[in-house]
Amino acid sequence: MCTWIIEKAEMEGSAKGPDGWFKLAQANVYYDHPYDAPLDHALVIDFVKNPDKPEGRVAVEISAESAKRLIESIQTALETGEREHALG
Repeated sequence: MCTWIIEKAEMEGSAKGPDGWFKLAQANVYYDHPYDAPLDHALVIDFVKNPDKPEGRVAVEISAESAKRLIESIQTALETGEREHALG
């Protein structure tokens, strides 16, 4: 059963799609049936330029295990980067 429960987060940054770089406005995150990944369920992240239009979007579908590893890697990179840049 698809839940269509979507967590949304405002974004500040850039993403690269098929037409080049664009400014990010929002990320939509949900755990449900993927469109393309060969998984029963996936964590799906859509990085979007304009939440009201489907174009200008980069989508990622990853397994739950991959998502957990990504969370750990992001946390480690942020902690290390903030610590190292604070020393400089």
